[in-house]
Amino acid sequence: MKLTVNREQLNETPDNFLRRAGWGLIHDRRRNVSSFVKRLGDGFYPRLHLYYDEAGDQVIFNMHLDQKQASYEGSHMHNAEYDGEVVAAEIEKLRSLVGQAASNKPEAGNSGAVVSIKRPSYSHADFEADIAEIKAAQPKSWWRRLFDR
Repeated sequence: MKLTVNREQLNETPDNFLRRAGWGLIHDRRRNVSSFVKRLGDGFYPRLHLYYDEAGDQVIFNMHLDQKQASYEGSHMHNAEYDGEVVAAEIEKLRSLVGQAASNKPEAGNSGAVVSIKRPSYSHADFEADIAEIKAAQPKSWWRRLFDR
């Protein structure tokens, strides 16, 4: 899901806003891309995953839910869910921190901001790069190291 807000409503950088909202910064060194995550349990997954873009005076937050790590070659990175109750609830939390009303119409005292929620387009390139990174990071077992030379 996407949430679009006016930059002036944040009163700080998007990075600081997200950190204050409980999100942690992660950086993919291979692709040189930063994003934010919020864990939903004790483990690494499930987690909420968020990217943001700045377009003029607007900041566009793009969020999805990563259920789990890829379990076999050629699968999607995390079995991401782009809509659903968990994602919608977190979008509402961000919206309330910004001070926007829940409707998509501008309201009084809201600086005329229009909130739009959209489902992002699917990109295979991101998932393929993430899968390659996971494969490179996984250590080989002792018997694989013995026979794979």
